[in-house]
This record gives sequence, structure tokens and C-alpha cells, in this order.
Amino acid sequence: MGFKEKLGKYYTDSYLKKYGDRITQTQGNVVSVKVEKKSILWVFHKLTVTLLVRPERSRNIVRCIYKKNKWFKKPEFINMSQGNFVIVQGLKGKKGKSARESIEVINVRNMTTKKDLVPMEGKIQKTRKVQRMK
Repeated sequence: MGFKEKLGKYYTDSYLKKYGDRITQTQGNVVSVKVEKKSILWVFHKLTVTLLVRPERSRNIVRCIYKKNKWFKKPEFINMSQGNFVIVQGLKGKKGKSARESIEVINVRNMTTKKDLVPMEGKIQKTRKVQRMK
């Protein structure tokens, strides 16, 4: 095991130790998307996205919140519209807090358009070269 693998394993273990019981995933259709962008002095940019997702074969609705703050560059979010099928990975709210019912988004995969918020390893789609017969 090389240095990179040891370091990666250490980070994964510590992350799972800290957030292991809160990690969750939900998949379903998007009911609503609300994107709020705010710029402070053209230097500091805030992005807040609120997703309402209706899980498969369920009547309830899950509220997912994505927050990103960045200096100088504007943070980006993937295009999403009502009715798209998504997989949301994130953290449940802490017990006893007001945001206990919502999910703090880590990654979103739009299965309708096959796009990721954060690209995942091993799922890179390869383009094929087609050879013509002469």
C-alpha cells in the first residue's frame, strides 16, 4: 500500500467515524428546484439550492439543501428541472436541531441527463470512435 492509498484510507475512515450514522441517500423525482445566488461586493459568492424530491413509491417529500460559498469564482450547480429522476447523497440533520428533517447535499446525480454535481470515479463515460468501412 502506497502513501496515497494510506492517506486516502485515513481520510475515509475518519470521515465515516465522524458522519457514519448520518450518511444517507435518496432517489426519486424532482418536485421543485429553487436556486438562490447572492454576491457580496463582487468578490464573495453564495449559492443556496433547495431541492424537493419525491422518493419512488412514496407519498412523502424529502427536502435537500445545497450550500456553497466561494471567493472570486461563482459556484456552479447542475441544470435540473421538475420531473427529472435524481439520486441525492448527503447527510441527515443532527438530532435535536431544527433542520433535522432535511438532507445536506454532498452529491447529486441527475439520471435523466446523466450528469453529476461531483464527478465520481469509475463512472466515466467513454466516447467511442466509429471507423468507417471504405
